[in-house]
Amino acid sequence: MPRTPDITVPDLSGKRIVVTGASDGVGLGLATRLAAAGAELVLPVRNPHKGEAALATIRQRTPAANVSLRALDLSSLGSVAALGETLRNEGTPIHILINNAGVMTPPDRRTTADGFELQFGTNHLGHVALVAHLLPLLRAGRARVTSQISVAARAGALNWDDLSWERSYHAGRAYSQSKIAFGLFGLELDRRSRTGGWGITSNLSHPGVAPTNLLAAHPEMGRDRDTPRVRLIRGLSERGILLGTVETALLPALHAATSPDARGGRLYGPNGLGNLGGAPAEQRLYRPLRSPEDAARVWRVSEELTSVSFPTSGPGGPPSVNDVVA
Repeated sequence: MPRTPDITVPDLSGKRIVVTGASDGVGLGLATRLAAAGAELVLPVRNPHKGEAALATIRQRTPAANVSLRALDLSSLGSVAALGETLRNEGTPIHILINNAGVMTPPDRRTTADGFELQFGTNHLGHVALVAHLLPLLRAGRARVTSQISVAARAGALNWDDLSWERSYHAGRAYSQSKIAFGLFGLELDRRSRTGGWGITSNLSHPGVAPTNLLAAHPEMGRDRDTPRVRLIRGLSERGILLGTVETALLPALHAATSPDARGGRLYGPNGLGNLGGAPAEQRLYRPLRSPEDAARVWRVSEELTSVSFPTSGPGGPPSVNDVVA
């Protein structure tokens, strides 16, 4: 049987880390590993019951874990703003932010509280607004921001004329778009940080393909049973064929967020055949992510849609916790 890949996580004592989507799956695995490395963890969750169960799981492995919950629904810009205000009022610098939460391929078009297509609004716009609201704390912590995208970003394009898929919804293309847009934003964040002297390092990760909760049936989204594709993924993963597991799927984000060797403006994913499973490694940016012009456009459009702005000036004095413009 082949050896299961793993990485060594450095000592994270004294570091405050925020992980979205950590109530189950890859996010919970990430939080468990980070807590074991000594980090102070903040887990923003939509479902408080799942959040409490996640805390119990983390503390079962690390009884002294410093971990707490906050409320967050990424499909509501109001909820994102409220979390930003809460954390800014706490005033503690953030050293690592892992944008991991997401939704995937609801069969019918669904919308966020603000009227955006659910995947674009949650996977991309919600996280954009979160970064903006937390920017002063990220700057104060000279943070690393790791944004989780997907192998689905390898192909597809941005539906610029209908970003919210009001005219011709296609679940797979809308999911791909959300991850392309989010990847472009993460790369542009690194560029703007370097230009503006924000002190933030931003990179991307993807988990490959594994039977995570993102693929599971979600009756609340109109998917009440596993699809044949998901059943195939589960079977291949269980047999160790080509694909990863939940435990290995978290490694690229863990590496991108914590390794001294991980750099800004880079993509990290599994190094196996087709980058579907295996140990984490740097990978060439997917073609849809290579245009700086597209990245700048995504940045501008995202600011307009979320009504949250980022600084436009160059480096200045120490950031204030109220430096975000909403």
